[in-house]
Amino acid sequence: MKNLKDILYQVAIDQVFGITDIEVNAVVFDSRKIEKNDVFVAQKGVSVDGHLYIEKAISLGAVAIICEDFPVDKKTGITYIQVADANVALAIMASSFYENPSNKMPLVGVTGTNGKTTIASLLYQLFKKAGYKVGLLSTVKILVDDVEFKATHTTPDSVTINSYLDKMIDAGVDYCFMEVSSHGIHQKRTEGLTFAGGIFTNLSHDHLDYHKTFAEYRDVKKVFFDSLPKSAFALTNIDDKNGDFMLQNTKAKKVTYALKTLADYRAKILEKQFSGTLLKINETEVWTKLIGQFNASNLLAIFATAELLGLEKLEILTIISQLENVSGRFEYVISSDGVTAIVDYAHTPDALKNVLETINDIRNGNEKLITVVGCGGDRDVTKRPKMAHIASQLSSQAIFTSDNPRTENAQTILDEMELGVAAENYKKTLSILDRRQAIKTACKFSETGDIILIAGKGHENYQEINGVRAHFDDLEEVKNCFNQLKNN
Repeated sequence: MKNLKDILYQVAIDQVFGITDIEVNAVVFDSRKIEKNDVFVAQKGVSVDGHLYIEKAISLGAVAIICEDFPVDKKTGITYIQVADANVALAIMASSFYENPSNKMPLVGVTGTNGKTTIASLLYQLFKKAGYKVGLLSTVKILVDDVEFKATHTTPDSVTINSYLDKMIDAGVDYCFMEVSSHGIHQKRTEGLTFAGGIFTNLSHDHLDYHKTFAEYRDVKKVFFDSLPKSAFALTNIDDKNGDFMLQNTKAKKVTYALKTLADYRAKILEKQFSGTLLKINETEVWTKLIGQFNASNLLAIFATAELLGLEKLEILTIISQLENVSGRFEYVISSDGVTAIVDYAHTPDALKNVLETINDIRNGNEKLITVVGCGGDRDVTKRPKMAHIASQLSSQAIFTSDNPRTENAQTILDEMELGVAAENYKKTLSILDRRQAIKTACKFSETGDIILIAGKGHENYQEINGVRAHFDDLEEVKNCFNQLKNN
C-alpha cells in the first residue's frame, strides 16, 4: 500500500475532488484489472477512452480516479483528480509507486527504426560477460539478470516498465538496457524515468500508419533526446541524416559515432565473410561473428556506450569478439548440400535493403539469392510496393508471401506489393499466399551454394490471421524443409 499523496508527487494536477491522503493498493489503467483500494487512471487511448470505464472501476473497488475530464456524477467517498495528460500522470505515478527505480541504476534507452533490439540485446550480453548483473527490456524478451519474462511490446506500458525495473533493483542489477519505440515515446510511457544515456541508431520508413508523416515520426524520436538530463549522454549515428537533428536541443553530453563520417567513435570494415567481420574500431582491429555494415554500426554504438559507462577499451573489444547474433537477426542455417538460409527480422524497406546488400556484398555472384518476404496487415501500406521493389531488384528470385496479415485480406497485401516491381524484374518474382509453402518453394528452387533470405518475422514464432495466432517459426520451417529434401 502506498499513500496517494506521495505517488502524486510531481504530477501536474488541475483539480481535486475528495482527499489525497489515502492508502492505495496499485496504480491501474485497465479497468478489468481493478481490485479493492486501487487508483484507476482513465487514459484516452487510440481506440478506447478509459473515461467510459470510470463507473466500472469504482464498482470493482477503485478508491481514486485520475482523469482528464471529471464525470458529471461524482460519487461520495471517491477521490477524483483532474490532470491535463493522463498518460504523463500514469507514467510519473508508476515511477513514484515503485520508488523511482530508474534513479537507482544506470538505464540506457535505444531508439531508431532499425537496430534497437540488436544493440540493447548485445549490450546485455557484453555487460553480462564483463561480470555485471544486467537487465533488458526488448522486443524479443525481458530479462531481470538471468530470469526471463515474455515481452509483449517493444516499449511496455509505464506500470510494467517500472515494475520490472523494481524487480531489477531487488535482484541487484547494475545496468539496464531498454528499447524505446516511437509509440512508447508518443504515448508518454517513458515519462518519469531517469536515463543515464540514449542511443539513436537511424531513421527510415516505418510506422507511418501511426505517425502519418515521416516528419512526425522523426520529431517523436527527438523528444526522447530532448528529455535526457544533463548528467546523461546522447549517442547518435551521424551517418544518418537525422543524427545531428536528434542532438539539437538535448541537455545531455553529445557523442557521435559513424562508419562514413568524422565522429567521436569511428569504425571501418576491413574484411567480411559469412562467418564474421574484421573491424577497425578507433584504430584497433577486432574480429566479430556478426556481419554486415548495419551490424558494424551497431557494434560501434555498443563499444561507445560501454566506454561511456566506464568499461575499459581492451575489455570491451575482447568481449565484442565473443558476442553472438541476436535471435532472428541474420540467424542462419546451412543445409547438408550447402544451401545457406538466413532468417532476419527486416520488415522495413531500409532494413531489407541493408540485409540484401550485405548478402550481395559477400556472395561471389554465381550463387542464386532467393528472398521470401511479405508485409504485415493493418500496418503502413505505403511500404508494401517499396519492399517488393527492393526484394525483386536485389535478389535472383523474390517470393512474396503472407506475414501476419492480421485482419486484412492476405491476397490484397500481395497485390499491393506487386505494384512496386519494375517491369524488368517481373519474371523473377512469384507470389505464394501460404508462407510455409513459400519457404518450401524457395528450398526446392535452391542448389548447392545458393542463399535463401526469409525476411520480416525474425524471432516471431507465430502467424496472425484474422485475429488468431498460430505457431509459425521461419527458422523451424526452413530446417524442416532442408531435412525433408535431405531424406528424399
